Amino acid sequence: MDKPWAVVKHVSFEGPGLVGALLKNRGISYVEYPMYHAFELPAADDIGGLVVMGGPMGALDDVTHPQLPRERKFIRDSVDAGLPVLGICLGAQLLAAAFGGDVRTGPVPEHGAGLVTVTDEGARDPVFGSAGSQFAVVHWHNDTFDLPEGATRLASSEAYENQAFRLGRRAYGLQFHVELTREHLSVMQNHMPAGTAPSGEHMDEVAAVGQVVIGAFLDLAES
Repeated sequence: MDKPWAVVKHVSFEGPGLVGALLKNRGISYVEYPMYHAFELPAADDIGGLVVMGGPMGALDDVTHPQLPRERKFIRDSVDAGLPVLGICLGAQLLAAAFGGDVRTGPVPEHGAGLVTVTDEGARDPVFGSAGSQFAVVHWHNDTFDLPEGATRLASSEAYENQAFRLGRRAYGLQFHVELTREHLSVMQNHMPAGTAPSGEHMDEVAAVGQVVIGAFLDLAES
């Protein structure tokens, strides 16, 4: 992988976390694109992979965040080019929206420590198949989405059926967070709704899952 990956950020405090650490461990460089500064995005031909992070805006809030149409096009171009694409939280919603999935406010907010259950398709998936039938995550969202046409559901929670999906062979959307670690507790305590930040013990479980899931995604990316 001689081309750098692109990491699209929507708020300064939400970086790639474990994704960035594992990319570096594999000798894969990446460039962060802080869209809150209205940075231009590269062409899909100029990157080796794409990670789209979370943020407080909606995936279709184009009036207040006019960069979002460019982001959705960039995501679609990257998927169409066969690049590995990982969308996390808002990033998953943007991936769904880029391919025609409806994104909307969900019936209930989902914040804090939680679990997701892997579907039968997820158990056979190269990224989710080693994560176990149920695993610890951090929830931090108010919106939800319908799966785009052709997508495969990989995980669900009690509140939301669509927690993770695969589109094509190497594009994944994760409504939840597994890239966060105990080191990010202060960020969560400062920015999540009061009283919803998870415990350090839960974050250790999340980080262990993140090593497996993100590692498997990067294995697939390099295959």
